[in-house]
Amino acid sequence: MISNAQKKQEEIQELLSRLVMFRDFGENSILGNIAETLGSLSDGSAAPSIVTGKLSTEVHRLLELSTAYALRDNLWQGYLTYLLLMNENPLSLTLEMRRDELHGDAEGAADRGSAVKFAREDMKIFRKLFFYDFSSVEEQLGIRLFSAITNYHAIPKRREMYNRRASDEINLMRSRLEEAARIPDEEQATEAMWAILEEGYRANGVGYFGLNRVFRTERKRDGIHFLPLSNISEVHLDDLIGYEFQKKLLRENTEAFVSGHKANNCLLFGDSGTGKSTSIKALVTEYQDKGLRMIELYKHQCRDLAGVIGQIKDRNYKFIIYMDDLSFEEDETEYKYLKAVIEGGLETRPDNVLIYATSNRRNLIRETWNDTNDLELDKHHSDTVQEKLSLVQRFGITIGYVRPNQKDYFRIVTELAAKHPEIKLSEAELLREATKWSVSHGGMTGRAAQQLIDHLL
Repeated sequence: MISNAQKKQEEIQELLSRLVMFRDFGENSILGNIAETLGSLSDGSAAPSIVTGKLSTEVHRLLELSTAYALRDNLWQGYLTYLLLMNENPLSLTLEMRRDELHGDAEGAADRGSAVKFAREDMKIFRKLFFYDFSSVEEQLGIRLFSAITNYHAIPKRREMYNRRASDEINLMRSRLEEAARIPDEEQATEAMWAILEEGYRANGVGYFGLNRVFRTERKRDGIHFLPLSNISEVHLDDLIGYEFQKKLLRENTEAFVSGHKANNCLLFGDSGTGKSTSIKALVTEYQDKGLRMIELYKHQCRDLAGVIGQIKDRNYKFIIYMDDLSFEEDETEYKYLKAVIEGGLETRPDNVLIYATSNRRNLIRETWNDTNDLELDKHHSDTVQEKLSLVQRFGITIGYVRPNQKDYFRIVTELAAKHPEIKLSEAELLREATKWSVSHGGMTGRAAQQLIDHLL
């Protein structure tokens, strides 16, 4: 005779087996492992102590995920919501691709008819998972793991320690899905849950690119992986004092790009500490709501460019591949990969990808005296020079950032200080400090000005 506890333990496996559209949660998923572990408890293939250890491991992983995204209240429901937002299936990817269209358009509804039926049936299963009762399992094992995470009060984190936007999206979506799931009528509840989820896919997309805005990449055995960055500074172009012409060019090109018009790759060059990197980082803050995403690549990853672009070219986002402090020594050849991707390879660069780079060198590749020596005996001297210049010529827009003069430097310092009333120095005292600071910190630059303000604070 099967007990009610055994039926409950087997139920979660049975529920997952009926999923169609939302069945792929990746290898080693928390949900899949919990279902398998409860199954082993039900059929007696694992001792209670082993089951307790495995469940504790999965709850620990769930707590780590919840900490990374600052999930709150019901962590079990938050995790299920995270799975739904991350699930890249044929329907969610289609909705992402059509997220700029009107919600509920007749043509789109006809195209997605059968797929939506599967999705709505899957919502019935997730509705049951949302309110899954683990009490019989906890009673049998003498634990309170699940009771704790369904009413969880986290230690508040500093806002800069996690991806605030992703956290807000997951927590808000969880709250809306829970409210819809509580509708007594099953058909109405699942219809409401799917409508909320569909709206989310259309508004924000799906997967890592939907939840996150900034990425680095890592090459592993099975290919290139995207690593979302959570601790990113939210700066705006207006936070950079001066450089109005440079910011105007950068804005115009980026706005054309995110609006679906033709745009150019950009090279920001000039003195260090003048705000080149800040200008590019600010673009994510200003244009993320228009689908802009940024992927940071290092110089040694140039050979990964084609692979990165191959993974993002069919997504409905605009990607800026950001390469900071880009320069090459004479014996380095990685720039050839960059040349081929920007312009020159057989495959054209997709319309949703641009490359923005910063460099202290105008021509990116170190030039030697031999490059300008008229007595150079190399018969192909001009070819050598053109080879070095050809990379920078592939950037359609080059924007120069020069070191500010003393007047502009003092203006930057005073305007930055004005944002912090706790700095009590008079203007004369502030400028004396600014002058002394510049002598020992690389000259009069915007970076030195910001470092001075940080020091005073």
